[in-house]
Amino acid sequence: QVQLVESGGGLVQAGGSLRLSCAASGRTFSSYAMGWFRQAPDKEREFVVAISRNGGSTAYADSVKGRFTISRDNANNMAYLQMNSLKPEDTAVYYCAAGQYYDRLSVPAAATGYGYWGQGTQVTVSS
Repeated sequence: QVQLVESGGGLVQAGGSLRLSCAASGRTFSSYAMGWFRQAPDKEREFVVAISRNGGSTAYADSVKGRFTISRDNANNMAYLQMNSLKPEDTAVYYCAAGQYYDRLSVPAAATGYGYWGQGTQVTVSS
């Protein structure tokens, strides 16, 4: 089992940057693929980005390609989301998620592929 805690959200102007962090508990962090999802008001939760267990594979939503970068530090049980060139439409609550996979390169894009979720962190981008 793993517990996830996000941090790093806040208010930023359009064109700015934020770095979200996801701290995971437990000793088997490297057995989990990690993902970031977001949910804007009155919208469904959507996939943003995922990284495989060993960091060797990543997947990005088209809306964030070239602007967001996911990374992980298995030694310290951390996952990160670097967000650059932020737009007002990136405003949402961002959730970190973990899914346990045998395949070291799995990068699930569906929320059903993750069994553990953080509480979320608010990101607001002003125009």
